[in-house]
Amino acid sequence: MSDKKFYLTTPIYYVNARPHIGHAYTTIVADVLARRHRLLGDDTFFLTGTDEHGQKIERSAAAAGIAPQQFADGVSKSFEDLWQRMGMTNNAYIRTTSEKHKRGVQKLFAELYERGFIYLASYTGQYCVSDEAFVDVAPGEPCPDCGRITETLTEENFFFKLSEFGERIAALIESNELSITPDSRRNEVLSFVKGGLKDLSISRSSFTWGIPVPEPAASAAAQKHVIYVWLDALANYMTAIGYGSDDPAEQAKFEKYWPADLHLVGKEIIRFHCVYWPAFLLAAGLPLPKAVTAHGWLLFEESKMSKSKGNIVRTETILDAFGDEVYGKQFPDSTKGERDLFASDVLRYFLLREIPFGQDGSFSFDALITRYNADLANGYGNLVSRTLSMIQKYLHGEVCRTGPVVTKFVFPIGANLLADPSVQLETTNLGKVAATVMSYVAALDGHISSKAPWKLAAQDGSESRQDLEEILYQAAESIRIITALLYPILPFATAKVWKQLGFEKSIEQAAADCELNNLEWGGLKPGTKLGPLGPIFPRADKGLAQIMTDMENPAPEQTSTTHPAAPPRTTSIDAPSSTLTVGGSTAHTTGPDNTPSHKEATPSAPFDTTASQAPITAGPTDASPQITIDDFARVELRVAQVLVAERIPKADKLLRLEVDLGHEKRQILSGIAEWYTPEELIGRRIVVITNLAPRKMRGLESHGMLLAASNGEGGKPVLATFGEDIALGSRLK
Repeated sequence: MSDKKFYLTTPIYYVNARPHIGHAYTTIVADVLARRHRLLGDDTFFLTGTDEHGQKIERSAAAAGIAPQQFADGVSKSFEDLWQRMGMTNNAYIRTTSEKHKRGVQKLFAELYERGFIYLASYTGQYCVSDEAFVDVAPGEPCPDCGRITETLTEENFFFKLSEFGERIAALIESNELSITPDSRRNEVLSFVKGGLKDLSISRSSFTWGIPVPEPAASAAAQKHVIYVWLDALANYMTAIGYGSDDPAEQAKFEKYWPADLHLVGKEIIRFHCVYWPAFLLAAGLPLPKAVTAHGWLLFEESKMSKSKGNIVRTETILDAFGDEVYGKQFPDSTKGERDLFASDVLRYFLLREIPFGQDGSFSFDALITRYNADLANGYGNLVSRTLSMIQKYLHGEVCRTGPVVTKFVFPIGANLLADPSVQLETTNLGKVAATVMSYVAALDGHISSKAPWKLAAQDGSESRQDLEEILYQAAESIRIITALLYPILPFATAKVWKQLGFEKSIEQAAADCELNNLEWGGLKPGTKLGPLGPIFPRADKGLAQIMTDMENPAPEQTSTTHPAAPPRTTSIDAPSSTLTVGGSTAHTTGPDNTPSHKEATPSAPFDTTASQAPITAGPTDASPQITIDDFARVELRVAQVLVAERIPKADKLLRLEVDLGHEKRQILSGIAEWYTPEELIGRRIVVITNLAPRKMRGLESHGMLLAASNGEGGKPVLATFGEDIALGSRLK
């Protein structure tokens, strides 16, 4: 064991929606790094969890018809269950609704207050509910970060003196005491800091779903306050390891592991982690994290994937498809757990091999299958099967070596190959390591072909026998080294290879015993008997892409219409719609939604009697030209629930609506004020056309159109609604 500790964290994931492939990407990277540091002997602590407070969660729970805690419980469990399915080795799973976290956050707030860095004041400004942040825009304008319409809030708030920390934070970044990678994110943060920092509101009094401000600050306020969700969330990195606890063991854990060695975050939240978080810690007199690394977004066929586009990939789809359709068909007696771990390996390898950490990267089902077949099924898996089958056939399943010892072969074997920079797993070179190891696979495969051991096996004589033994020993020993290098990336598959190589101790135990941190040549001892052989990576058929597409886009259930005033559902939150599709495949990003901003808007009318688009009329069939199914498929109709409805001043026909699509909220302007009052609309589940280009009216942007029918020209429009429970965001087909 080394005497070093390594504490790394993922961002804690916001529970406004269930996990997607972007969440999996970050957690996979963290798990790979944690496994790497453990096999080096470092005392490693790996943290992940969920962020569960804030106005957005409160509203999402209200829209779902359940309490905020119940809402958070359901979504948080889906994250925790998924990480367990994928074999993640996190040491702790923090929830911001836990009591230990609440105590730690209140301690941090009280410490900042007592040190004079928090004061009480009143504030009016534009608030972005999606980002849980005040933004510097005019009323009615969208958030500059996510493009959603902001709200005007006037509140009594507690403020943090962020303005006092600009020079110190800039100096820490420039000296690399606070390391920020990649350089593009470092430059972004420095530019923001040097542009001047303003004091930061760190409490809210307009909603209640959060951690209450503690005494003595609470008594100084006229209203009850909850702590700003970002101060709450960022503190998780300390509360999870004991900050704020009275338990001596927890206090010792905090002293042992803090500060964090590495925070992994998405690039859209870099400012919170590299400006606000360091300022809070400096003010509290606590050490800063050593490094923050931001990853990019996943792209689908070179287009940024987002909730608003609906191009979502669920990690479960890949687990089920590769697990059941590939591994399960090869091993019908395998357990569901084994199938999940195999499929998790496939996803781990693809994401690390294809996406340079810190940059945007592409994802598609076809690319996943192609990479899997090329590198794993036809590459590493075929090499293992080919080599060990020859040992089984020609040498009776025993690793033999009776000739002179050869100490160097094919790829560089030094005193410790694991110390070679080309195979050190760090965030800067994850993909390069995978590529390097696969180059070893290709080199070894070529070497075996050139030496043709099957020809030597057909020859008589001791010299031919020694040559055969040496070639197959070199191949098996090289596979041992390749397998050890791949273990952090492919923990399930390498465990199977390790067992086939004949090692009695599992690869997991060998890693825990620090036996994988020294890869000197000769670790596979002559005389070792191979274990039971079998395929490692069954080949995936190209038809698997369509299977995964169908899994993401199942046929919708039939629904019937009842009275539009039917009560909202009271069941737990649904999973994100599985009918969202783009280009025959789906994917998701950790980045903000791609809702167009006011700068990108192009004219397109919502449902509005003053516009060219009129409600669908329920009357005699006319002679309208026929359209193809492809034309219809271009119109995206989704289920939404009205959260807010209000009249627009000096616009008699228009109502401003805020609707919840399950995965996002949108503002829609509709010309139905003559027929519906705002009170009649709130809570209704309606049908919305979601892929219209935005249109600006009365200084506001509309992002969609309501679907309605009317009896004849000029008749009252009747909104299309649902009587049965249907998940928000579900697509009509």
